[in-house]
Amino acid sequence: MAHSLFVFRAALLALCLAITGCSWFGGDDDDFVADSGEQQMYREAQRHLKNDNFALAVRTLQMLESRYPFGRYAEQAQLELIYAHYGAYEFAAATEAADRFIRLHPRHPNVDYAFYMKGLAAYDIEPGFFARFVPSDDTKRDVSHIKIAFGEFAQLLARYPDSAYAPDARQRMIHMRNMLARHEIHVANYYFRRGAYLAALNRGKYVVEHMQQTSSVADGLAIMAQAYLLLGVNDLAEDSIDVLCENYPDHPNLKQGCNFDSVYTADGQQKSWINSATFGLFDPPKPPQFNYRPQS
Repeated sequence: MAHSLFVFRAALLALCLAITGCSWFGGDDDDFVADSGEQQMYREAQRHLKNDNFALAVRTLQMLESRYPFGRYAEQAQLELIYAHYGAYEFAAATEAADRFIRLHPRHPNVDYAFYMKGLAAYDIEPGFFARFVPSDDTKRDVSHIKIAFGEFAQLLARYPDSAYAPDARQRMIHMRNMLARHEIHVANYYFRRGAYLAALNRGKYVVEHMQQTSSVADGLAIMAQAYLLLGVNDLAEDSIDVLCENYPDHPNLKQGCNFDSVYTADGQQKSWINSATFGLFDPPKPPQFNYRPQS
């Protein structure tokens, strides 16, 4: 709905420009700002930002800075250019603008905003255009951009713990940490499908040992138990099951009495009677898949 409104506004603006013959598009830069001073140009940029015309805002702010590099609005224009690029889905450009501001004004009272916007831009840079409007599970895709965003927000909190953007950054980091943990579970499930049980075990252990505050720890323990069973290390499997039972007794892989419902037996197969009767032609065993979401 928001995207449709944005497209409508953009189309309406283009139509108005075509009708009035405004020189904002296609004319040279001198015509664009003829007889306008620094303050008027800054107000024009503000109007574009208020109307979500981010492309025009970017152009106006860039021109403002180029024409008045030491003017009274120069630093503010550089800050708002970060937001304008972000609003135009130009996330790489937003990051570059933020880095430039930090480099030029490391002691600026609002430099924390630049660090904050770097985190937002890093988080949003990876999904494609349609992914913004079609629901999808980001944890099943490459999460390198999430790790970068997490690092940017961590840097913000380390440098400016009392920043006005710190509370939101902390909440975003909690969400991203849960996403990174869930990604590890998806990767472990993939390794189970490939028969790489040791690799699956290592992913489960990583979640349990390094992501204790996430909702994926239960699956991490279940993955460890399942992998140990498949690898024939039954004593360690029992240890994992005991911890799982004590902390997450409602996990779907635990039967009554905290017995672990192993998806595979030690030889990697859990055949149904149909599969056995048909010599493996029908109802083949399925690999382990863990996707438990504890209630918060």
